[in-house]
Amino acid sequence: MNTCHSRQPFYTCPMHPEIHQEHPGTCPKCGMSLEEETPILTTSRTRYTCPMHPEIISDVPGTCPKCGMALEPMMAEAPEDTDELEDMSRRFWIALALTLPVFIIAMAGDMAAGYLPAAITMKTIQWFELVFSTPVVVWAGWPFFVRGWQSVRTWNLNMFTLISIGVATAWVYSIVALVSPHIFPPLMQNEGGLVHVYFEAAAVIITLVLLGQVLELKARSKTNTAIKTLLNLAPKQAHHIDAQGNETDIPLEHVHVGDHLRIKPGEKIPVDGVVIEGQSNVDESMITGEPVVISKSINDAVIGATLNKNGTLVMRANRVGSDTMLSQIVQMVATAQRSRAPIQRLADTVSGYFVPAVVISAILAFVGWWLAGPEPRLAYAVVAAVSVLIIACPCALGLATPISIMVGTGRAALSGILIKDAQTLETMEKVTTLVVDKTGTLTQGKPAVTRLISLGGFEDNIVLKYAASLERASEHPLAEALIERAKDASVALVDVNDFQAVTGKGIVGEMENHKVVLGSDTFLGSLGVETKEIQSEANILRSEGHSVVFMAIDSKLSALFGIEDPVKPTSKEAIKALKDEGVHVVMLSGDNETTANAVAKKLGIDEVYAHVLPEDKANVIKKLQENGSVVAMAGDGINDAPALAQADVGIAMGTGTDVAIESAGITLIKGDLLGIVRVRKLSHATMKNIRQNLFFAFVYNSAGVPIAAGVLYPFFGILLSPVIAAAAMSFSSVSVILNALRLKNTTL
Repeated sequence: MNTCHSRQPFYTCPMHPEIHQEHPGTCPKCGMSLEEETPILTTSRTRYTCPMHPEIISDVPGTCPKCGMALEPMMAEAPEDTDELEDMSRRFWIALALTLPVFIIAMAGDMAAGYLPAAITMKTIQWFELVFSTPVVVWAGWPFFVRGWQSVRTWNLNMFTLISIGVATAWVYSIVALVSPHIFPPLMQNEGGLVHVYFEAAAVIITLVLLGQVLELKARSKTNTAIKTLLNLAPKQAHHIDAQGNETDIPLEHVHVGDHLRIKPGEKIPVDGVVIEGQSNVDESMITGEPVVISKSINDAVIGATLNKNGTLVMRANRVGSDTMLSQIVQMVATAQRSRAPIQRLADTVSGYFVPAVVISAILAFVGWWLAGPEPRLAYAVVAAVSVLIIACPCALGLATPISIMVGTGRAALSGILIKDAQTLETMEKVTTLVVDKTGTLTQGKPAVTRLISLGGFEDNIVLKYAASLERASEHPLAEALIERAKDASVALVDVNDFQAVTGKGIVGEMENHKVVLGSDTFLGSLGVETKEIQSEANILRSEGHSVVFMAIDSKLSALFGIEDPVKPTSKEAIKALKDEGVHVVMLSGDNETTANAVAKKLGIDEVYAHVLPEDKANVIKKLQENGSVVAMAGDGINDAPALAQADVGIAMGTGTDVAIESAGITLIKGDLLGIVRVRKLSHATMKNIRQNLFFAFVYNSAGVPIAAGVLYPFFGILLSPVIAAAAMSFSSVSVILNALRLKNTTL
């Protein structure tokens, strides 16, 4: 266990945490006794859990005893363990190299035996298949047999049960047929006395399942990419100030509660705390999602990983390590992602009934032929039992879901929609509520000057020139909007003298012998500039969702700027289409209620949550889920990551941050909300296709089981051989693939 190093104790008031000192005493505000802060202990121990069965917790990595899935680390900070992915990849490539020659020579022996050299007999081919397929089955497929055995031992039958039984049956049967063909009835033997073998079927099944495991592990590793990106937002070091005022750089993990830290202009704030010295603007868009900087001065709270813009601050650390807001966001993302259940649960549930039914059928067939069949009864009993098991081999069942997902997600990609996994596509058709973030999702995420009202006889280009020239020295996001407007109007900017920024109020400067002021009406009023004449227009702009900036030239009101984050052209159409489908739309925003409601009104959204922080967004989604809603969340910022992960389906704008994209199940590359309408349509089509595939997969096997067991023999003298059983199994697989390919023609 790693613990923090020895340090001077600090004392704080339980009622007023901003009171903080190095010696005991009483609080100067309320008189309560100060309490010593408890040092934070951290641990490096990592525990693992199953994403499908969270009650399974292990101290070491491995597989779930119930479903066979790989266990995932519970702690978001845990380094990514790629051992299983590397192991499965190694097994897959070796299996592929051995399976290809087995498959090719088996097909040549079955379909083009007359063209083979005389020296290559069918007996030689069968021995070749045994030699090459055995490493594939025994070594490459060993993890599946282990998981299959676990499923039987714990009686949680799943896909690995079917895989292990099917492959083992085909392989063992083939060995017996190769070594002792004489024990089989004459109808099973060809002219040379050989019996058909299924080594290639066993090898191909193992190789395909390994490929599926590799793809699944790679997809799940992307959740760690989002967590790494989040953790990398925090700086690696902090400027620590000791009791004597000396400043040294220390690693972030060595920062403790109560430490004094200096943050220079352009640097990220290392941990959560309170400003004790200095004044600056801080970009908190990482948390709020809003492109507006916040003024910070003494006693104001600051948040780790946010960006200090233009001033130097000294802060006192209040929350460090896993207690910071960034760490909590990381943990929220990890927890929500871990709670997702894969779509394989559907197949596993069916398999729970299908597998014992098949095994019981095989046993009954064996016993029936052994007790009442013609001679040689034992040989007939073995053939019937093997035929039952082979026709129930899970090849088509294993393809039913992945092949549809593969085609469906490929079709989506052609329309600019990236879908992370099958579960996302499955859930999308069930969505009843869509939660959308305002900035960057419904809106373009880039403030622009949409209204300019010139006053006092000044021309538009003059006020625009002075405003943009003055704002060029500012770092406020609204400044960029004014500068862009000047560029669009081809207005040449001029040099500014005596520039002064009054934090949270406005800016002042001189140019071309004029004193220019930009800011709020309150700021202009404090300088003696009257703004009453334009207040009605300003109120109208505010009600429409604009930010309002007043301008004065030489103490005379000269202009009013309305700055707005424009709504995307397709947002209204998309919202209407979703509402027509019965989807309830909810808007979340970190902006004020006036602006948020104005945007919602334009788009026809009835339910709005304003002034929301990341944890609030995730909580809103939890509340909707608790009320029975299946929730999709659309967002684009780092601040949306926990909500995107918490939602049943997370939808990220492709124009947004990497963290949002990694945390979401769906990414709309074009940032177009109409993509949500398209992906719902695709979800309906894909899930319908999957259900059809599962029907094909089971109907052939289920109908073939009684025939393979020999129910037709007493009436027609027909006993299904394993060759026919394998053909039926293959036909069901072909049907599944052909049906899935129809998704390519889906119109989106």
